[in-house]
Amino acid sequence: MSIAKLDVEPIEKATSLRERIYRDLLTRLQRSEFGEDDRLVDTDIARLYGTSRMPAREALLQLVNEGYLEGTTRGFTLPRLSIEDIRDIFEVRKLLEPRAAGQAALSLDGAALRALRGALDEAGRAARAGDLQAMIAANITFRNTWLGHVRNARLASTIARFVDHVQTVRLETLKRPATQRVVAEGLAEIFAAFEARDALSASDRMAAFLGAAEAAFFSIRAGHQHDGALR
Repeated sequence: MSIAKLDVEPIEKATSLRERIYRDLLTRLQRSEFGEDDRLVDTDIARLYGTSRMPAREALLQLVNEGYLEGTTRGFTLPRLSIEDIRDIFEVRKLLEPRAAGQAALSLDGAALRALRGALDEAGRAARAGDLQAMIAANITFRNTWLGHVRNARLASTIARFVDHVQTVRLETLKRPATQRVVAEGLAEIFAAFEARDALSASDRMAAFLGAAEAAFFSIRAGHQHDGALR
């Protein structure tokens, strides 16, 4: 999405301008609203939010420090991840997320389970409609809900950051209707384990879910390389 097309409300209060811009941009990054070719320029961001340049630049630099963006001579862009970077991130996620899911299974309360059920239902509707943005939103809600009940806060925040860093994977896989259906089915299996408060099953199903996501991404990437070789 082009920066000029962003629909934002100007920030009126002078308090914590940087934080408010940072939070809004982070949410948009998590929703994959920016593409690899988009450039975020501090003066453009400041104008959109109705602030001075400094809070906008500080917010962008915070996102750089956290790995969500990288700086260039012409603004800030999404990180350019290599195949090895993506393999490494999947390896870390497969080590951390199954354990975290097991923890969450034992601490999710009724309200959290209802929120998970709502996100799961939305994922199913999105898959049937082939609605990419709705699927991304449902996936984020599902993930944030169970991560919020992982008792180890450092573990949860580490997982959240690694997941957010691989937008390439999210867009590459979720834009395909067949993959959306697989994701919805995987979330349903994880939810069943959460609902049963079965830590071992939640861990196993999360591991299977991540394995399927990794396989889907590299299968799609291999197909692209094959198509390119034929041209």
